[in-house]
Amino acid sequence: MPNSTTVTEFLLTRFSDVWGLRVLHATLFLLMYLATLMGNLLIVIATTFDWNLHSPMYFFLRNLSVIDMCYISVIIPKACVIFLLDTTAISMAGCAAQIFLVFLFATVELLFLTIMAYDRYVAICQPLHYPVVMNPRVCVQMTLASVLSGLANSALHTGNTFWLPFCQSNVVPQFFCDVPSLLKLSCSDTLINQIFLFISMVVIAGGCFAFITMTYIHIFSNVLKFPTRGERGKAFSTCVPHILVVTMFVFSAGAVYMKPTSNLPTIQDTINSVFYSIVPPFLNPIIYSLRNKQIKEAVKRFMRRMVYSGKKNRMFEALPFC
Repeated sequence: MPNSTTVTEFLLTRFSDVWGLRVLHATLFLLMYLATLMGNLLIVIATTFDWNLHSPMYFFLRNLSVIDMCYISVIIPKACVIFLLDTTAISMAGCAAQIFLVFLFATVELLFLTIMAYDRYVAICQPLHYPVVMNPRVCVQMTLASVLSGLANSALHTGNTFWLPFCQSNVVPQFFCDVPSLLKLSCSDTLINQIFLFISMVVIAGGCFAFITMTYIHIFSNVLKFPTRGERGKAFSTCVPHILVVTMFVFSAGAVYMKPTSNLPTIQDTINSVFYSIVPPFLNPIIYSLRNKQIKEAVKRFMRRMVYSGKKNRMFEALPFC
């Protein structure tokens, strides 16, 4: 950190200072957090222990679920603490770690969503080439490339942000640390940082969104050629929620990160941040588990095995020892 930095901690901002509303906000966040963890954990368990789901699509779905659990765990627990307790402080190191992890998981999630769209494109439009194109080695390579890209992107923005001196107000107009809000607190020129943010959003978020859009255009054009309405409906029910979540994710993040720092409205910024940081991890299990017959069947089989195992253990414990 430069020697000119005088701020040693930041103060995060609640949605409201009224105690009843603070409890309500913490309760809503906690319920979404628990639902997200439970839904994604079920997906991870089902796709790991059911051999019928050991395919590239479910491999990336399992990775996405792990990223979702990590992503939301970086934000919601700390937010609930500042909602319920009197202190809203977060240390400089804690703020830097939160920004690094948020950038990392958000970038990797967007890249995974892009890969999953490509996986659906190959499966629907080029089914005969699917085993060759999406072989296990390629899947692992794309996963590693996504993680390394996320690490590079998060390290770049975290380093550029905390290289700046913070000698003005230490009140972050946000319920978690993010780069645009911190740039408003710096007492030096942040033009270079804003340029890096803009380029990153255009290249990564814009590039992924454009690729996903073109992919689904090709998918929908092929789906319309399916002979039966049931097959078309099944394909649309899988693809449409996916692209809606991606659209919400990209546009809400772009509304925050691509605006000039001086023009960021606090309320709008806070609302948009909820839609790119909390809502996608919450919706992904609903889209990919409740609407997926194979996932539901795998979860039922796992639960039956757990119940049977529990009954068997209790019967063994009840047997008298000789």
